[in-house]
Amino acid sequence: MKTQFRPWLALMLCFSLLCGGVASAAESGKSSSKSSSKATPGLEAAQAISTITGVAISPLLGVSGVGAWKYFKTAPENRAKLAWYAQPWFWVPALLLVAVAFVKDTFGTVLPTAVKKPFDVAEAIENKVSGLVAAGAFVPLIAAIFGSLGGDDSALYGDAGLAIVNVSALLNVLTIPFAIAAFVVVWMVSHVINVLIIISPFTTVDAALKSFRAFMLSTVAGTAFIDPYVGAIWSLIIVAVCWFFAGWAFRMMTFGTVFTWDLVSFRSSRFKVDPAANWAFTAREIDKAPIRTYGKLARGPEGELTLTYRPWLFLPKRSVTLPAGQYAVGKGLFYSEIIKIEGDDTTTTVTLPPRFRSHEEELSSVYLLSGVQDVGVVKGLKAVWNWMTGKETAAAIA
Repeated sequence: MKTQFRPWLALMLCFSLLCGGVASAAESGKSSSKSSSKATPGLEAAQAISTITGVAISPLLGVSGVGAWKYFKTAPENRAKLAWYAQPWFWVPALLLVAVAFVKDTFGTVLPTAVKKPFDVAEAIENKVSGLVAAGAFVPLIAAIFGSLGGDDSALYGDAGLAIVNVSALLNVLTIPFAIAAFVVVWMVSHVINVLIIISPFTTVDAALKSFRAFMLSTVAGTAFIDPYVGAIWSLIIVAVCWFFAGWAFRMMTFGTVFTWDLVSFRSSRFKVDPAANWAFTAREIDKAPIRTYGKLARGPEGELTLTYRPWLFLPKRSVTLPAGQYAVGKGLFYSEIIKIEGDDTTTTVTLPPRFRSHEEELSSVYLLSGVQDVGVVKGLKAVWNWMTGKETAAAIA
């Protein structure tokens, strides 16, 4: 029972540290403004880096948390002038959704996997939508740090009264694209957690993944609470690490998007196997194609299985050939696979989207495979059922 309430503790910790980090940065800005008439570009940049990184890790919690803090720290007569994310019509429903998600995570460890998965899919969709909104509408506002520095307009003019280029606007044009790129990189890596939760059959693993994301968010908010510049340095380290995982995260994001769409739209009910080629993912590295590569699987002229794909979904086409051997379709609970049979052992080579569920026999016929076998949870459940009903003993005697 004790472990079931850890997500709530993580929620309280993240929210308090997030607000505390913003408060600390704001207090630093106030103390800085007492000694000078305007905030320094370095302080503004440090605050923006920490805020953007924290929001990228958890967009809905980050944007709504910052918005709620700004609303309560602003004088009542000035609240109407606040940005959209600081208005109660946004952050109140957003925080309610965050609370619902944490309730689901709290009691999810005692729910059956089949009951919890639809809620996990819904949360993955929410994460995509909130990430898109944050990247397009929130990050540009936070990244436009030079426009918020104020300053005397006369500084934009020369001694002769001639207008000079507005440097602040030019700097914002340069910083905003970099800020959005950093946000996207961190968000993609964070979104992998939602994808792993969808494909994981164990609720305890789901709770561990959520706890790890909450911990990372708390480190960003906590370092910003200690000092805005320390928070910025730690945030830049996170961005740099995520940059190296960007390719893997993009493939996982594509994987999660396809799986989510197939599950939500019940695509398997109207899907038909293409006799020529079908979309699938590699389940392991094959030649130069890394794991989770999305491409079309087809039979070559000599009977070999070939996957044709585009790196990053738009670069020039590439093709890889699956290792020679005997293949069959592995039938799972939520999705199926193409497995390579090696004696008594099997190796998963290709992962099929959920649209192929109930189409395994047809797929085996199209690709001339060695039939259909139960794998994963389905195999375990059937083994237990056969043992309970005595079918396994009868088969052994026969």
